[in-house]
Parts: sequence; structure tokens; C-alpha cells
Amino acid sequence: MSRSSDKSSHSPGNDPRRSLGAEGEERAACFLMRRGYRIEERNVRYNGVEIDLIARRGALVIFVEVKTRRTTRFGPPELAVDRHKQARMVRAALGWLHQHRGSAAKIRFDVIACSVQGNSGGKTWVAGSRDQWKLSHLVAAFDAGD
Repeated sequence: MSRSSDKSSHSPGNDPRRSLGAEGEERAACFLMRRGYRIEERNVRYNGVEIDLIARRGALVIFVEVKTRRTTRFGPPELAVDRHKQARMVRAALGWLHQHRGSAAKIRFDVIACSVQGNSGGKTWVAGSRDQWKLSHLVAAFDAGD
């Protein structure tokens, strides 16, 4: 199973979409930690697929996909986690589990949908702006057999 944690090709840099996504992932991690989850890993790749967050709560390991959107023009963020993305996440999770034998009694796949309403005045999201964020946690959004 291949694992890569090369952050250089995935750093937000000056790309507003990546910056928005990174902000959404940070907010999602804080959201989970406030609810008693421990973040094990962030933005790691297994089998060629990135896992946004790997969280733990007791013996349960949760693989989390975070989707962040500025607009609902193409639907809510969680709709972007289609069957194809779910299958890729399952493949990545199996890679993680293979490398971390015995670390999970149970697993779960969650989605955290982040919507941001801009107050920054432009079409481009600006880090540090006074935008309004809404997070929706879809617990057990899908399973490995879906």
C-alpha cells in the first residue's frame, strides 16, 4: 500500500480554492475536536487517494471527507461525495488500515460539508475575511459496502 504525505503539491499557496478548502478542513478538525474526537492524521494519501482527516473516538476510526463551497450553484457540498469518491475513500482507508494493523475495532466514513457565505465583497474567498461558515456533519455518510 502506498502512502505519501508530500504536502508541497497540496499546499494552499495562492490558489483561493485550495485556501478555502484548507480553511474548511481546519474548521472541520476543530469542530470534531470540540466534540471529543482526536485527529490522528490530516491530508494523507493512501493508494493514490487523499484522506482529508482521520479521526478517532475510542476504538472507532473515522475517515472524514471535507467538502467546502462558497456557492450552492452546483448543489450542497456533500453531493460532491458521489459513489466514485466514496469508492476511492474506501480504497484509501483500506490502505491506512493495512499499515495500522490492529488500530481500529470499528471504522466509519463521515462527510463534513462546509458552506461559506461571503462578506468579503468579491467573488473570491479571502482568508481572514468575516465570512459566515456553516458546518454539517454527516455521521456514517456511507459505508464500505455502498
